[in-house]
Amino acid sequence: MALIDTQNLYKIYQVGDVEVRALNGVSISIEQGEFVAVMGPSGSGKSTFMNILGCLDKPTRGRYILDGIDVTATDLSKLAGVRNRKIGFVFQGFNLIKRTTAIENVELPMIYNHTPAAQRRKKALEALEAVGLAQRADHLPNQLSGGQQQRVAIARSLVCDAPIIFADEPTGNLDTKMSLEVMDLFTRLNQEMGKTIILITHEPDIAQYATRLIKFKDGLKISDERQTPCSPSCSVRED
Repeated sequence: MALIDTQNLYKIYQVGDVEVRALNGVSISIEQGEFVAVMGPSGSGKSTFMNILGCLDKPTRGRYILDGIDVTATDLSKLAGVRNRKIGFVFQGFNLIKRTTAIENVELPMIYNHTPAAQRRKKALEALEAVGLAQRADHLPNQLSGGQQQRVAIARSLVCDAPIIFADEPTGNLDTKMSLEVMDLFTRLNQEMGKTIILITHEPDIAQYATRLIKFKDGLKISDERQTPCSPSCSVRED
C-alpha cells in the first residue's frame, strides 16, 4: 500500500460568478521512503495540492488516502491529530517562536500531543543532535544563522516520529552555502532515517536532490519522472 495515494482530486473555488479549478483531477501515488520534488509556476495548483496532502485542506471531490487513513472521509476536527502523527512541516520562513529557545521550539509539537515534559526535552535534544545543533539548544532564534534556524525547524519536524516531511521552499530564504547544508540534511534524513520527503521548490537545482520530480501546470500534473539525485554537497544556485 502506498503511503500517499490521491485519486482524481479536484479543488474548486467559487470567486463571484467564476469557478476556479485549482486542481483538475490529480492522481498521484507516493511510496514510503521516496524523495519527491514538486515544481510548477504560480497558480499551477502545486500549493493547493500540498495543502491537501498536508491535511490543511480537503478536496472538493476525489479521494486521498494517507498511510491507510481516508483523509477525505475524516472530520476536519480530527485532521489535526492525523497531521501531528503523520506529518512534519518545514517552511520557507522557519516559523520559529522568537522568544523561545531552540529546544523549546522543537518541543512544541509534543506539547500538542501531550507528551510528558521529561520525554519532550529528551526527544527534542535528540532531534537537535540529529541536525547538528545540540550545542545551540538554549539559543534564541535571533542568535542563530538562517541555516541554523531552518535546521531547528527540521528538528521540530522530526520529534513526533512522523513518516513524512513536507518542505515548502525550505531554501528560499537561505544563501548558497546554507541551502547546501539544508539539502544535504534532507538527503541524510531520507537515506539514513527513511523519511519520506516531499519538497516544493521553484529552483531546478534544489529539485535535483530528489529522486522523483513532479510538475504541475493549470491544476494538472503534467509530468512525473524518476531522476538521478544530486549527490550530497553538490553545488546549488548562486544568489
